[in-house]
Amino acid sequence: MPVTLVRFALSAAVLVAACALTPAAQANTLSASCSQAYLPLPDSTCTPGVLNPDVTQDTVDSTICVPGWTATIRPSTSYTNNLKQQGIIDYGYGDTTMSDYEEDHFLPLELGGAPKDPANLWPEPHAGTENAYSKDSVENAVKKAVCAGQATLADAQDAMLTDWTTAEAVLGIG
Repeated sequence: MPVTLVRFALSAAVLVAACALTPAAQANTLSASCSQAYLPLPDSTCTPGVLNPDVTQDTVDSTICVPGWTATIRPSTSYTNNLKQQGIIDYGYGDTTMSDYEEDHFLPLELGGAPKDPANLWPEPHAGTENAYSKDSVENAVKKAVCAGQATLADAQDAMLTDWTTAEAVLGIG
């Protein structure tokens, strides 16, 4: 099954368990196909992160290390808002206020993440201490390290996809 479809598929176990719930609980369970259990990370079965093939170690000086480059590939909010709305449902968030989330690139554009692939985009909450805002500062620090030659692109991508909250420590830059 393609990764982009996993986000919307329900397992048989979830369907069987939902049958034992009240109708209101069933509606919430059946609509949530992605888990919040991994926060502040996304559910990797729904949002595994996807690479942009145009960004490699050999191209960082003409892509991610060029000021303003990400603006040239960032998808429009009309595109990301549709994904965000569906993602809020998929993740089963109780708070459905769109402005309480950032449709975030799990692997950031600044580190060679795919701009429009739904498997790289998810509704990251603004709430909590490790949230969309704090991830942005990590993304910037890791990108600076890559551009300064302090970390390879592959190591930076791996650190961000494994756990962005520890990426700076793993790379020895924070």
